[in-house]
Amino acid sequence: MSWCVGGIVFSLLVVGILSSDASTESFKKFPLLMPHVKPERAETYFCTPIRIDPTQEYYVTAFQPNASMETAHHMLLYGCETPGSDQDVWNCGEMALAQPGITTAPVCGSGSQVVYAWAKDAPKLVLPDGVAFKVGGKTPIQYIVLQVHYASVEKFKDGSTDDSGVFLYYTETPQPKSAGVLLMGTGGRINPKSVEYMETACSIEEDKVLHPFAFRTHTHGLGRVVSGYKVSREGSFDRWELIGKKDPQLPQMFYPVANDLVLRRGDKVAARCTMQSKRERITRVGSTNEDEMCNFYMMYWTDNTVLRKKTCFTLGPPFYFWTRDGLNNIPDADASSLAIGTSAKEQGIPSHQI
Repeated sequence: MSWCVGGIVFSLLVVGILSSDASTESFKKFPLLMPHVKPERAETYFCTPIRIDPTQEYYVTAFQPNASMETAHHMLLYGCETPGSDQDVWNCGEMALAQPGITTAPVCGSGSQVVYAWAKDAPKLVLPDGVAFKVGGKTPIQYIVLQVHYASVEKFKDGSTDDSGVFLYYTETPQPKSAGVLLMGTGGRINPKSVEYMETACSIEEDKVLHPFAFRTHTHGLGRVVSGYKVSREGSFDRWELIGKKDPQLPQMFYPVANDLVLRRGDKVAARCTMQSKRERITRVGSTNEDEMCNFYMMYWTDNTVLRKKTCFTLGPPFYFWTRDGLNNIPDADASSLAIGTSAKEQGIPSHQI
């Protein structure tokens, strides 16, 4: 396998053994690490890319972090058609503070999709047996870009450098199931001294069967609960099944889904961010820490190709709410509570429809 980092092609990789309850298979391992960077400003976001061999397809099956929460606030891996820069390292991120002498650019130049996230000493993420992200070859993922957020730079004042990153476990053996991520989010605003619901929903329009297995939430400081659901129509009645929910102030990594369910054409996915503002001003969705964001990431597998549609966004409040999208039987209390366990019966679904 050939990967290109900083113009150097690497073809010799470490061979590791990845075990699971169902099987034991030999996998190769590649280190995608920061090239001993030295961030000088707090809240710095750095990106570094690898280019994947375009003549061969590879199957990434696990992600092993090489990082400590004392150094890195969080890390993200993006799959890109092209990177945001042709530099070995550049300033990037939604709240990046540009470091002098280093290019500032977005994570991806085109074809951006999140494939992995880590924070606060989260453990290795192993995908279910037979599930993998397909990269390289003729796939849309021609580059993988590592983004690391350095919230503090105290550790680097003595001249130390950092090589935080992720070890990618992969195989050249085709895997039967393809992994993908659907990103849900909103625009909108939050009024002063209020609790606001930022909601989004989209129909699954492609003829695929999706099996969600992990989810991730993201807001800035006003988020209290982010929840995601499968919504299926039974007659004129909507049935809501929880995919997952989390306090977005906790580590924003991928967590296992709450329920084993499948999504098919005609089903909807819906997400809500419950925001609480004690500010005297309006807060709008934007890229800075003074703004807000509302995101729910759903990681899934399918027996064939992944969704062409990678995102599901709405205008958010005051223009979009679930009720204006024709949804009914909305589990208001459950969607804005961290408690899990609201049943279909508790939602008011007639017994003949449960």
